[in-house]
This record gives sequence, structure tokens and C-alpha cells, in this order.
Amino acid sequence: MDRTESLLTTPASPPDAATAPPSGGPDAATAPRSGPPDGATVGPARSASVHPGAVDAPPRRDPRWVRPALAVLLLGTGLLYLWGLGESGWANSFYSAAVQAGAESGKAFFYGSSDAANSITVDKTPASLWLMALSVRIFGLNSWAILVPQALLGVASVGVLFATVRRWYGPAAGLIAGTVLALTPVATLMFRFNNPDALLVLLLVLGAYATVRAVETASTRWIVLVGVLVGFGFLTKMLQAFLVIPVFAGVYLLAAPTGFWRRIRQLLLAGLGLIVAAGWWVATVELVPASARPYIGGSQQNSILELTLGYNGLGRITGDEEGSVGGGARMGGGGGPFSGQTGWLRMFDTEVGGQISWLLPAALILLVAGLVLAGRAARTDRRRAGLLLWGGWLLVTGLIFSFMSGIFHAYYTVALAPAVGALVGIGTVLLWRERRALAAEPATPVTGTAVPAGPVAAPGGDAATAPGVDSATGSTADRATGSAVDRATGSAVDRATGSTADSAPRSGVDSATGSVAGGRRSVRWRGWFAAVTLAGALAVTAWWSWQLLGRSPDFHPWLRPAVLVVGLAVAVLIVLARRLPRRLVPVVLALGASAALAGPAAYAAQTAGTPHTGSIPSAGPNVQGGFGPGRGGPGGRMGNGMEFPGGGFPGRGGFPGGNRDGGTGQNGLPPGFPGGTANGGTGQFPGFPGGTGQNGGTGQNGGRTGGGQGRPGGGMGGLLDSREPSAALKALLAADADDYTWVAATVGSNNASGYQLATGRPVMAIGGFNGSDPSPTLAQFQAYVAEGKIHYFVGGGGFRANGGSSASQEIAAWVTETFTAQTVDGVTVYDLSSAGEG
Repeated sequence: MDRTESLLTTPASPPDAATAPPSGGPDAATAPRSGPPDGATVGPARSASVHPGAVDAPPRRDPRWVRPALAVLLLGTGLLYLWGLGESGWANSFYSAAVQAGAESGKAFFYGSSDAANSITVDKTPASLWLMALSVRIFGLNSWAILVPQALLGVASVGVLFATVRRWYGPAAGLIAGTVLALTPVATLMFRFNNPDALLVLLLVLGAYATVRAVETASTRWIVLVGVLVGFGFLTKMLQAFLVIPVFAGVYLLAAPTGFWRRIRQLLLAGLGLIVAAGWWVATVELVPASARPYIGGSQQNSILELTLGYNGLGRITGDEEGSVGGGARMGGGGGPFSGQTGWLRMFDTEVGGQISWLLPAALILLVAGLVLAGRAARTDRRRAGLLLWGGWLLVTGLIFSFMSGIFHAYYTVALAPAVGALVGIGTVLLWRERRALAAEPATPVTGTAVPAGPVAAPGGDAATAPGVDSATGSTADRATGSAVDRATGSAVDRATGSTADSAPRSGVDSATGSVAGGRRSVRWRGWFAAVTLAGALAVTAWWSWQLLGRSPDFHPWLRPAVLVVGLAVAVLIVLARRLPRRLVPVVLALGASAALAGPAAYAAQTAGTPHTGSIPSAGPNVQGGFGPGRGGPGGRMGNGMEFPGGGFPGRGGFPGGNRDGGTGQNGLPPGFPGGTANGGTGQFPGFPGGTGQNGGTGQNGGRTGGGQGRPGGGMGGLLDSREPSAALKALLAADADDYTWVAATVGSNNASGYQLATGRPVMAIGGFNGSDPSPTLAQFQAYVAEGKIHYFVGGGGFRANGGSSASQEIAAWVTETFTAQTVDGVTVYDLSSAGEG
């Protein structure tokens, strides 16, 4: 057996002996009658009777190459996620302002307030802010203190994914899975950004790891931990965390080695753990009087339950999101203005494809192939359980993303990256093991008997090894089938699945491979199926990479044909690998991996080298056509036909990552829209603070916006990005700041965040993120002004919303009618401490 064969076929370490379940108890009720209970440890004597010639030996450890390889993977991931991180400035200033507030105020920390004076919260649960706020408390307010924790979450996610996949499928599968996750472009983007998705991904991968541990031994402790982790996922990004619940629960219910009703009771306890982990914060917010806490941003009734079930819940599915930007949509058609077109191919379209779909076709192919090879395995078969775990995660989450008609952003798909990586790693290793059977098929199997131990010629020849011992694993095994007596536990275990030999059908068929005589399929058929499928997955991946790279023809144009040619050539060689000289096999595998990963790796490197700011970042270079990074139709028309005023987003040169001119902001805005302009035009609207936009800026590659921490100029504040005020405006806002609760108020959270981060003082975000929340009402705002709590009102901000409150418009109109305007570097400002008439 050559070195590469050893790398890909090294099995997982067995579960810790200390955690093995007893051989009696409730498991016995569900065990096959021909053997011990599911998951029970089989003693040495029993092992010997199943596999003659089996001998006990010290526990097997990972080969020496595993730890260095893992270290390289984690260090490389850290370098990719940390390199030039500070160039993104405040990244998403909406969350950075909340982090600043939480670092200064314990109350703001707990609720996730947008400002330290606690006027309104962000429109999410606050767990993702807590880690960043703690970092800022320790290291001070700067972009590194905010973003480094996110990068470390990414490194941790890669490490946990490796550990999860390795337990059942071996270190090679774990390393492949971790590498795919690390190099997925949208993962590189989000682990360098301060949105909640980074923490959510880590919590869900930890939940998958806990599920694997729970399934191994029917552990109540581990399955309850799954519920707790998903509960904290809810505190990170609300109901998105719940998408994996049916998958985690279903896999445990299917594969845990214990009685049915005990599994049900354990899942109920896990549900209780979820409710406690998620519910303590929700209950606190609901029980505290509204007057004693900030307004719940994103809701219309100041209710966290409304936010959970509406704007951030079912509204995302149906498109009925009151107060969201633009118009909502309904199921069955196109989404809202930030949703794109729904449908089966959404994950592959021009907006989303380059973010996540590079290896998505391969993951789906390998999932189906793995389930076919698993066949009619025992209920507790781990190979099938793992495929269902990761495949269910991918399919459930992916389908919901594909058909949700509410607000959807391409970066949401980072939640699919762990499942794609796991399926690629698992499928590649499982199919490679099956492919080996082409060169190691037993000559004359005897029906109804186990294959006797002894030297079996592996590819390249390993005749010198001790009888019955696989040189790559140190386990007593038939190399053609992978069935073995695990030397760590003395149990008859199939190395690919972790299933005991006794769990196979009584005819003597090995449940993992079907290669023992009497099996339903011949070893040869399975080997050819594995080889052809593996080659096909690589060929499809190369072709799809060629397609995706064609959407950005100016981005390393040599890479596109190279990926296609190398990928297709290696696919052919994989089928013929048994005929190749042994020394060429590592070269073929290395070329195949390079062809599969070159496209996403290039996108990931480009993403890491590009600053990203704003609320809707995108990975990779400019892409032709559609709506997303580097795209945008003329006249501000988006992919679904909606037009934005002035040819672009307010106050900016187009969608993040776009590079079109904004034009003027005088057309298309409804009466009562808070004034402002894009790219230098003027915007005076009846009853609203106007302003002159300056230097609206032109978006650069991949969501880059000039200045890193916001864009110079003013006028209309951005829905999707903040404004960096000039020195004169900063000095004005900072004057006598200690005498006021809020140095300023302005419409929209992103508009407010730029001023708050620049001055370090609380700025009231009227109407929350979209300017459509009834916080504060006109009466409340007038009371704040009368009490001398707000110094200035800054013009601009907000956006046309799908329903919601008109309070921000009423406040803007009252300010215009009551106070005198002044212009500071193109920004309209009202001094609320004076009573002058406008």
C-alpha cells in the first residue's frame, strides 16, 4: 500500500472506552438478535469468534502526519482570516456601534443597544455582540478589537469541523472538510466581518459534534448539550439557528443505540435545554417594563416575540416583513428588493453562486453515492448517520434559503459551508476506500462465512505485512472490505462506519461494504461505482468552476481553462488509477485537489485582500450580470425590477460591490422621505430635512467602499453603510457633549452609527435600522428635546419601507418646521437646543 492510500484510508479512532455504553440495559430491546446490543462493546473473546485470527493490541492512535497537517490547516486559516483585517475599518458599522455601546454600558451590553444611552436595540438577539464588546473593553475601540474575535471563531469552526468528521471517517476526511470550509469564499468573508453569522456557524458545528458524540453512546448529557448550543444559536441569529433542529433530532432518533422511548425522552430533555438556553434572555426582555429597557429594534410593538416570529421569523419565509426595506414578496415568486429570485437554482445564480456553490454539486453527488453504498445497513450504522446529519443540514437549510421570499442576502449561505465541507471530505474518503476493492477483491469467497484473516494484496502490494494486519491502520482487517477487529476496543468494527460486525445481517454480509460472500452486490461493482462517481464529482466540479470563473472573465483569466483541463484529466485518471504506477497516484490526487479547490481558493484570497464595509458584503471579484458583487443594472434597477432613486442606493454609488454612478437623488423619492442625495445632487423634499450629498463614492470590488470606516460627505445617510463625518462636523457634535444624553439624533441606525463611532458619543437612531420603527414617537422625541437630552438633529437617513411606522417622517417634518438649519460640509444640521424657527 502506498503512502497516499494510507492517508485516505486511515480510519477514525474508536470512541473512548470510558464512554462506551454497558452491554445490557435498554439497548437490548433494539439490538439485532444475532449479536450484542447496538453500540455495545464486544469483548476480546467475542471478537476472536467473529474474526478468526484477531488479536488484541494497544489502542491505535492517529498517524504522525495528522497533527502537523492539522496545525498547518489551522495556522493557514488564521493567516487567511487575519491578514490585513484592519483595512475593513468598522466593517458593518451598524453592529460596530452596538459593540461600542456595549463596551461602555452594561445595560447596552445585555440588550444589544445601538447606543450607550439605550434608545433602541439592534434587530437581532445580542449574543454575537457580547464577545466583540468584551474584546473592546479589554483592547479599546478599534477595528482589530472588533474583527479579530470573528476571525478566531472561523479558525475554531474549522477545527471543530475537523474533529467532528474525523471521529467517524478518519483524519483525512476531517482535513478535507476543514480545508473546504476554510477556503469557501463566503466563509472567508464572514469570518473577517462582524455580522452574527460567524458565531452562529461555530455554535452549529459544535452542535453537530455534540450530536455525533450523543449518537455514539446514546448519551443524555451530549444530546442535551446539543439543545443548549442551538439555544445559544438562537441568541445569536434567532430562528435561523433552528433550521438544523429536525436534522439533529432525526439523526439521533434514528441512530442512537438505545431503546425508542428512551431516545424520545432524551430528545425532550434536549428540547428543554434549548428552551432554557434561548428563553432566559427572551423572558427577561419580555418581563422588564418597556420604560426600563431600550426599544426592541425591528419590531412594531416593542416586542422581542414579535421580532422573532415576524421580521426575523416567518416574514423571512413569506416576504411579509412589516417595516422592512422596499416591498415584501409572497411565496412562489421573486423575493423583495434584497432577496433576488427564488427557486431551485438560487444557490447557483449570479448573486449567490460564487459565494458558496463551488463544491455544492460535488457534495450532493457524494451524498447520494454514500447513501447508495450504505445500502440497507443496520439502524445504528454510523456512516449512514453521518451522511444524513450533514446531508440533512445542507438540504434543509439550502432549500429554505432557495425559496424564502423575504429578505435574503448571499452571505447567509455561510451556514451551508460546514455541511458542504463535511460531505466532500466524507464522500471522497468513503469512495476512495471502496475504489480500492477493484485491486483487492477476494478471489474465492465462501458463502455464509467470514473472510479469514491473512495477507491480502493491496494496491501496490503489501505482502510483507503481518498476517491479517493492515499496514496503514494497525488493525486486523480484510483490506478489500475494510471490516476489522478494532484493536482499541477489541470489538468487531467496520472501520468506515464504526458499526460492530454483529450488526450485519445474519447471512454474513458486512453492512458497510457488502463485500463478504452472500452480499447483495459484488465488491467489483461497488469499486467501479465508487471510482466512476468520484471521477464524475471531480469532473462536475471542474466544469462548474469553469462556469463560475467565466462570470468574472478579467479575474485571473488563465485559471479558468487550467481548472477545466486539469480537473477533467484527473477525473479520467481516477477511473484508471488501478492501472497507474504506484508513484503517480499521489500526483494524481494532488492535481485533483488543486483543480477542485483552485477556484474557491482564488476567490477567498481576493476576498481576504479586499476591505469590506456596509450591511451587505459580498465575496470575490466583480461578476457580470445579476445582482450582487460588482453588479447592478442601469438607472438603479435591481435584478427583480425594483428601481432605486437616483440610479443607486442613497448616498452611495450603487450596491455594495457595485461600481456604477449614483446620479441625482431628486427623482423617485416619495413625499415625506427624509431628504438627501447621492453623488452630489440636491434633495429637498416637502417637510423634511434636506441636504447636499457629497462624495457619495463608488463601490469597489466585493463590497469595498472607500475610506474603510465610512464615506466622506453627508446629506442622506445610508441604509446600508455609515457616513464618516468631516472634522468640522465632528467638532460641532462633540461640543458640550457631556451636557446631553445624545449628542445628535438622525434617521436610521447606519446613519447614526457613523456619527457615533466618529465622536464616541451616543447618537439616537430614529426608527431603527430602516427608519420604520416607532421609536421614538413624535411626542417622545419632543419630550426629549424639551428636557435638553438631544443636542442636534442631522438630516438624511432612512429608506422606503414595507409598511411600518411613519414616526421618523413626522419627527423630521417637525424639526424642519421648528428649528433653523445650518450646513456643515454639505450636511444639514439642526441645533435642537435653540428654539429658532425654520
